[in-house]
Amino acid sequence: MTETLLAKPNHSRQYRIRRGMNWIPLGITYATFYMGRYNLNVSSKTMIDMFHFSKADFGIIATAGFWTYALSVILNGPLSDKIGGKKSILIGAVGASVLNLIIGLLFLNEWQTKIIIGMSLLYSVNQYFQSFGALSVVKVNSHWFHVKERGVFGGIFGIMISSGYLLAYTVGGWILSHLPWFYVFIIPSIAIMIMFVVDLFLVKDKPSQAGFDDFNTGDATSSDPDKDKPIDWSYLMKKVFSNPVIITIAIAEFCTGFVRQGLLLWLVPFLSEVHHIEHDSYLYNVATLGITIGGISGGLLCGFLSDKVFQSRRAPVAFIFYIGQIIFILFLGWTSSAAIAAYLVGICCMWIFGVHGMLSGTASMDFGGTKAAATVTGTLDGIQYLASGLTGFLLGAGLDKYGWSIWTYMIVPFSFIGALLMLKLWNASPTKHQAH
Repeated sequence: MTETLLAKPNHSRQYRIRRGMNWIPLGITYATFYMGRYNLNVSSKTMIDMFHFSKADFGIIATAGFWTYALSVILNGPLSDKIGGKKSILIGAVGASVLNLIIGLLFLNEWQTKIIIGMSLLYSVNQYFQSFGALSVVKVNSHWFHVKERGVFGGIFGIMISSGYLLAYTVGGWILSHLPWFYVFIIPSIAIMIMFVVDLFLVKDKPSQAGFDDFNTGDATSSDPDKDKPIDWSYLMKKVFSNPVIITIAIAEFCTGFVRQGLLLWLVPFLSEVHHIEHDSYLYNVATLGITIGGISGGLLCGFLSDKVFQSRRAPVAFIFYIGQIIFILFLGWTSSAAIAAYLVGICCMWIFGVHGMLSGTASMDFGGTKAAATVTGTLDGIQYLASGLTGFLLGAGLDKYGWSIWTYMIVPFSFIGALLMLKLWNASPTKHQAH
């Protein structure tokens, strides 16, 4: 039985083409979500200077958004499992588009008062709708990818994320250099709404809705006799929240959240204040393109190593990449060369996003299964963003008090803890968990 579940299906060319027509629009939509989320990061230095914020002040806005996302993604995980990934991505797209438009129009009309409170509220509502993004992608693709193909999907998921950073940081940097700064909110709003229309017509939740046969995906719920029954809290408690593997991965994702946002939230001010790298410079483009290229490389390498070297086990690859984070983030903090710092950004992101795509995008499908994929993704993403919230006001206050010399030293302990947790899960796989 186990061998049958693990056997990789021989998909037809027509199926693979239609699957591509499904996940490519989802991936582009997710990328536009990032453009409408990390526009706060890319405009951080502009807002700090324009409105005379301290880093702790600006961090309050980020923390409000991160913690709203954390709560929302946990609550919306079961909702997405019930209503399906397509409806979830459409709901998220409409909300994120409208909120970015509102923020942009407020600044267009020279909004000047109570910006900390107002932006915290508006960015938080935006983050609520943003929370449907990853849930939708994982939920839909859990039906289209067998467990033996999901390491590759982890790479695809990494490409989606990294393309979003290209839109947010590189295109966002171009917007800040050539247009009034508030267009960094208006343009993403338009892009997200375009993808809403595309998804409405192209995305299907299951192969059967596109004229193909559904198949046994070989994951944690593939042999569950109740897999077709509606998900409820007793099921979640029994199958998901009591799963020691999922709990361990969730703690690791807390660490990933602090590392990921600890770097990305403060990257633009760091490059500007320490290395004098500004939005319209060559080295800024090197750094921001490095986020995308590094993220794509990390996601693909993680997926390849997991499926081809470690027999679809995720923890060994994640361990290697956590160690890579420690080494290169420390180098980023130590270097006095602006050029080296710019190139190191991409190298750091390779190690960070490889782990993120592997745990949040792939392991969540493996151990949540097709039935609970969105719930597990929501749990992992939510816990990750609890840690992300600490990088806002807390890390911001630390930078205000002690300066940039402590920045990377505050980040790398979380990579170390993540590596230790992956040692504990070294041999974990969804079929082994079923056997117990």
